[in-house]
Amino acid sequence: MKLEIGIKADPIQYRYSYPWLFKLMDKLDVRNLQFGSFFEMYSLPDRYFQRIRSQAEDYGIAIRSCFTTHRELGGFFFEDDDMQQVAMKAYRRYIEIGVLLGAGSVGSNPGSVLRDKSTYKAQGSENYLNAMTELSRYARKAGLKALTVEPMSGLAEPPSTPDEITEYMTRMEKACSEDPEGMVPVLLCNDMAHGIADSQRRIVHDNMELFEHCIPWMWEFHIKNTDSHFDSTFGFSPDEIERGIVDLSEVRRVVEKRAGEFPVENPIGYLETSGPKLGRDYSDHYLEAQIEASIKSIQDLYVRVDQ
Repeated sequence: MKLEIGIKADPIQYRYSYPWLFKLMDKLDVRNLQFGSFFEMYSLPDRYFQRIRSQAEDYGIAIRSCFTTHRELGGFFFEDDDMQQVAMKAYRRYIEIGVLLGAGSVGSNPGSVLRDKSTYKAQGSENYLNAMTELSRYARKAGLKALTVEPMSGLAEPPSTPDEITEYMTRMEKACSEDPEGMVPVLLCNDMAHGIADSQRRIVHDNMELFEHCIPWMWEFHIKNTDSHFDSTFGFSPDEIERGIVDLSEVRRVVEKRAGEFPVENPIGYLETSGPKLGRDYSDHYLEAQIEASIKSIQDLYVRVDQ
């Protein structure tokens, strides 16, 4: 297995241009980009994304994947037909955008049941899974290879537990097996920093337990650090490694040991970080150094084999 990495484009949002990021990735010799979402994206014309793809190719960067930055496609978990219809419309457009960018997959987290409407969770999941079956057919016609789902860190945002993850994935496997020529597979974009802590901050499922549980359905994953209660997320600079719990060497060991169980030959891990405080003169200029420090650690601890 080749251990491939990439960068998710989130931290440049409203801060730096895509060519700025492509130039940095070229400098770091990171060739895979996961394109994140932003508000204006769903209304922009095709030519905007064709330009971005061309700019990426100028720097030798491949946009391999698209995945939402926010929770804007979560309308299936609302008791509101208008919200559900908008989520479906926006998701279709994201699929079209993915094709324009040359991506193989498009994905999002499913959504969140409102805490004061918790009894709607089961119906919300049903809405989402039905929508994904329809969207999988749309993606097949559009030319994608897969749609992806991100397991989250709280019970209000399914799937989060091992049982929920298995239920979602087996439901989608069954749907696809019944129409293999008409659907793309619905797989996982896992996040190695996601785990479950209960309302008293007791760990119910740790991040590596969930990471390993997801492997049979894992199309790609996010490389991200977190604290012992999954309370905040950050990167892999030396000080962040010191205070974080994600062990990149252990992740590499698990990926290599279970290489044959992934649904793809070389699943790509994308650095996902929000970067420094957005919109401040004293912080924005640190983004390049933060990304560079995290990528160096990922290359040293995850990609390169110990001598």
